[in-house]
Amino acid sequence: MTIVYFVRHAESNYNNHDDLLRELTEKGLKDSKLVTQFLSDKEIDIAFSSPYKRAIDTIRDYAASSGLEIHIENDFRERRVDSAWIEDFASFCKAQWMDFDYKLSDGETLREVQERNIAALNRLLNQHRNSTIVVGTHGTALSTIINFYDKQFGYKNFEKIKGLMPWIVRFTFEDDVCVEIQPYNLFEL
Repeated sequence: MTIVYFVRHAESNYNNHDDLLRELTEKGLKDSKLVTQFLSDKEIDIAFSSPYKRAIDTIRDYAASSGLEIHIENDFRERRVDSAWIEDFASFCKAQWMDFDYKLSDGETLREVQERNIAALNRLLNQHRNSTIVVGTHGTALSTIINFYDKQFGYKNFEKIKGLMPWIVRFTFEDDVCVEIQPYNLFEL
């Protein structure tokens, strides 16, 4: 059995429009300690993250306290929206969830994001079979992974979790088959 804990990043500074370098807010840094508390007894074998600073920093405290190096997996990055900042992000998100092939001129479709993230997950499952893994990730990327295994997860579910940061979802695999998906709201534990 392989267990993967995907950790959606904590609150980030949306005044910083640089997706790669966007840092956590003070609240986000404080809330990342909830991730450390939650994961502290999970016996994680290895840590991965998206290359984005907010995802790395959300699991950094846990990794440091557990003596784990954070390995960067570029394919766990968040979707590319466009080369320009999108003001009406809610409408854009809804359009993407209604049509997995919708994208702006310089962005990615949710299908592309899902394929990239599932390919990265499959590599982890093949290389770290029977391990417990933590992955620092993002809301849309994680939502497309859930959707891959549970087609009932759609726009309404995404809307419910869009403000939930950090958020952890445990996936349990028997070989390559996902046998359980368990979300955890750290603010309710």
